[in-house]
Amino acid sequence: MQSVTLGRSDLRVTPICLGTMTFGEQVDEPTAFAILDRALELGIDFIDTAEMYAVPPRRETFNKTELILGNWFASRPEARQKVVLATKVAGPSRGMPWIRGGSADLTPDDIVAACEGSLRRLQTDVIDLYQIHWPVRSVPAFGATYYDPTRRDQPGSSIEAQLEALQRLVRDGKVRAVGLSNETPYGVCEFIHVAERAGLPRVATVQNCYNLINRGMEFGMSEVLFREEVSLLAYSPLAFGHLTGKYIDNPAAPGRVTQFLGYAQRYKKPNVTPASKAYAELARAHGLTPTQLALSFVYHRWFVTSTIIGATNMVQLKENIAAWDTQLSAEVMLEIEDLHLRMMNPAP
Repeated sequence: MQSVTLGRSDLRVTPICLGTMTFGEQVDEPTAFAILDRALELGIDFIDTAEMYAVPPRRETFNKTELILGNWFASRPEARQKVVLATKVAGPSRGMPWIRGGSADLTPDDIVAACEGSLRRLQTDVIDLYQIHWPVRSVPAFGATYYDPTRRDQPGSSIEAQLEALQRLVRDGKVRAVGLSNETPYGVCEFIHVAERAGLPRVATVQNCYNLINRGMEFGMSEVLFREEVSLLAYSPLAFGHLTGKYIDNPAAPGRVTQFLGYAQRYKKPNVTPASKAYAELARAHGLTPTQLALSFVYHRWFVTSTIIGATNMVQLKENIAAWDTQLSAEVMLEIEDLHLRMMNPAP
C-alpha cells in the first residue's frame, strides 16, 4: 500500500493505522508486543494511542496503554524510528475524576503537562501527531445525536488558547503536527480559522468514528476535509465488532460488546443489530466475510486518509490488514447504499 500525507503536514503514513486502546485491558503486554511486532512486519508504520487508554476507561488502567508502548519502544530501539506515533490529550473529564481531578476544562497548562506525561510514558522525545481527544465545548459525541443550543458551554479554554499550547509544544520540538478527535465540522473549521488568523499550528487531522452503521462523516464533514485539506483518521471501522458478524452468529461471543456492558452507548441502539445482520448477509451473498465488506468500505472511501484498526490477537490483525486488498464491486456498493437508505446511521 502506498503511504499517504496527513493534511498539510510532512507526516507520511500507511493508510492503515494500528489502534492500541485494548492494550492494558483486553490485551496484556506480551501479546501487545507480538501484535506490534507483526504489524511492523506487515508494513504498518502508523500507531495511535491516547493518555486515556486503555478502554473502557478506568482509574486502574489510565495511562496503561502508553506505558506498554513505551516499554515496547525501549525494548526495540529501532522501532521508534520506523513508526509515526500519534497520541491524544483527554478533553474535559466527562465523569472521569481521575483525569485532572475531574476538571471541566482543558487549559493550556493541562495540554502541555499531558504531553510531557505522554512523552515520559512513551519513552520518546517527540510525538509525531498530538490530538485533542474531544472538544472542550458542549457537542454531541460518543452516541449523542443532536446539537442542543440550550445546553450551555461550561467556562473553558478558548480554541485560540488550546492552539497556543500546541504551538508551545511544536516550538519546543515535542510535537511535529497537531490534530483533533471527535470533532464537528464547525469545530474543525474554527480551529483552522483561528490558526490562520493568529499564526498558530494548523490541524492536520481529525479522528472520528466512521463505519457502515455510522456514516455521519458524509454529511458536511467530508466537504470540510476536502476543502480545508484535513485528513480523516477513521476509527471503529468494525463498530466494536458488530460488523464482523460474530454477534449475529452468537450474541454471547466474547468481545467488547459482551465484556463491557455499560460502554459504547452508540452501539446499543435499536437498529444496530438489524443493520449489522443485513450487512453480514450482503457480504456473504457476494462471497465476502462481513469483516472484508466493512473494512474495504472504509479503507477505500475517498475522504478517508487512514483507518484505525484494532486487534486483540494475531488472527484479527492479519485479517484486518489483508482486507486492504478487497475491492467492492459497483453492484455491492449499490446494495450497501440501498441498505443505508433503509437503515440510515443506526449508531451515530
